[in-house]
Amino acid sequence: MTDTDVVPAVPAHRPRAVRAPRRRAWVVTALLVVFMMINFADKSVLGLAADPIRKDLGLSSSAFGLASSAFFLLFSVCGAAVGLLADRVRPKWLLLAMAALWSVAQAPVAMGGGLAVLVTSRVLLGAAEGPAFPVAQQATLSWFPNHRRNLPGALIVLGITLGVLVAAPVLTWVIHHHGWRSAVTVVALAGAAWALLWIPFGGEGPYAATSDNDSPASVGSGEWTGTAEGAGAGGTGTAARRTPYRRILATRTWIGATTAYFGTYWVIAFALVWLPSYLHDGLGYSSAASARLLMLVWGLSGVVVLGQAGVAGWLLRRGIASRWARGGVGGILLLIGAAACLALPSAPAGAATVALLVIGFGLTGAMGSVAVTTVAELAPAHRRGGALGLMNALVTTAGLIAPTLIGRLVDSHGPAGYQHAVLITGALLLIGGTAAITLIDPSRDARLLSE
Repeated sequence: MTDTDVVPAVPAHRPRAVRAPRRRAWVVTALLVVFMMINFADKSVLGLAADPIRKDLGLSSSAFGLASSAFFLLFSVCGAAVGLLADRVRPKWLLLAMAALWSVAQAPVAMGGGLAVLVTSRVLLGAAEGPAFPVAQQATLSWFPNHRRNLPGALIVLGITLGVLVAAPVLTWVIHHHGWRSAVTVVALAGAAWALLWIPFGGEGPYAATSDNDSPASVGSGEWTGTAEGAGAGGTGTAARRTPYRRILATRTWIGATTAYFGTYWVIAFALVWLPSYLHDGLGYSSAASARLLMLVWGLSGVVVLGQAGVAGWLLRRGIASRWARGGVGGILLLIGAAACLALPSAPAGAATVALLVIGFGLTGAMGSVAVTTVAELAPAHRRGGALGLMNALVTTAGLIAPTLIGRLVDSHGPAGYQHAVLITGALLLIGGTAAITLIDPSRDARLLSE
């Protein structure tokens, strides 16, 4: 049995945490899956409506890429700031505020306006959505001990895939029949509806961080009281709370997880903004065929996310170190995706192209779940929100860079620009996969942090 399979013991002078009722834990998890679905429906609407928006507003590929990247202008900064705030403010209220702001930020675009309104709206929306993933993961994982976090963590990542899978056909239909501004209205209303459900049903579980004075933590909606069985770096003791962020961020595990996750997020940004256009303009598929391929890519991503969670949990239960159960599995998936992307530009048109594209873009999403559960295992409970938020802030700069860079490549090289973008993607996945396999070892680094 390894360190990853053992929940840190609670000192004798403190009561053991109250166990979270399974039904409540999974209700909260389901709500947060829907939260991430709406989050990525918001992100995908511009990519799905790329042609109508460019035509309506008279935008070049570079200008459209810039408008898409504007979403990430404050995304990373706010992700880091709110991640740190999540160690002091209950995630329940942070998540509620985010969902409400999503709807408010999209209202001006839904009602009208040109490029300036679109860019301003996307900047505000990005600021509100930047902290979504790390805070949602923090709230979800607070309902489960370390050895049971793979599935709920993966389900939150699966919300990304489900958001796109649901949004693609629904929003495409709305765009074609009612215009792209109506699609923006739909996702804004979805955010408002979620906020109304989260108020009575949302909350944090008994594995959330305890308060600074080491008194029992009140969690959930107030009905659960108990101490947290913290994870990583010695659990919830005084030494764990004094662990500075700089020490966590300097660990090989945090660096490896962040590097690997950056490659994954680059793929996500590429897929959300430019993959529909790449399929149509770069590879010559019809709109209907492009939609089917897009669904295939995201569908495979969802299967892989759940499969990775199952494999990691199975390995952990059999005493395999988290280094291999999480970092090894996630790294191998990235390396396979890298090989597919690097081979794609030279592949003959037809079945080979489809297979390489689906593998290259579909296998990499699982690293998001790997990175989060790994950092949650590594970081002390009182530093978990900040460690996740800072990782997310660095990772999501890929969303700021990728859309603009790809737009410029397309303007400069025409359809061939997409091939250059795919090669860049393959190189980033190669770096990320190598980092995951060689650097991630949360058990080792948690011990170092506790010294």
